[in-house]
Amino acid sequence: MKIDIGINQKDREQIAKGLSHLLADTYTLYLKTHNFHWNVKGPMFQTLHTMFETQYTELATAVDEIAERIRTLGFPAPGTYKAFAELSSIKEEDGVPDASDMIRLLVEGQEACARTAREAFPACEKASDEPSADLLTQRMQAHEKTAWMLRSLLEK
Repeated sequence: MKIDIGINQKDREQIAKGLSHLLADTYTLYLKTHNFHWNVKGPMFQTLHTMFETQYTELATAVDEIAERIRTLGFPAPGTYKAFAELSSIKEEDGVPDASDMIRLLVEGQEACARTAREAFPACEKASDEPSADLLTQRMQAHEKTAWMLRSLLEK
């Protein structure tokens, strides 16, 4: 059945494309954060283990919300490692970094997600797609705040 929500097909497609990149970045960051949760060690183990769990849990919820918005716009949400690897601006790590490198890499990942969300925003504004714009705003706020909190751990 044809979708008639007040946003034309071309604009919905452009928004879904931006959201797909955000979905890939978010999922990749989720996986990286979960990996670091499992593998962190050192004097800050308990603090980081707990913090990373809070962060990957929030990212898991976000992944679902982003994918459902893509589906609402009438497009398939990417959902394979291959698709995520092609779409994501966040790269996987080889090996297990030390705790301070984990924090630095997660700051970079959070900032990358914020940038990806910001890049998708103009298409939403152009099409007056307030629900997608609201989702992007929420994601930018979450990623920027988490990046700040993680960066604070690296201060001397």
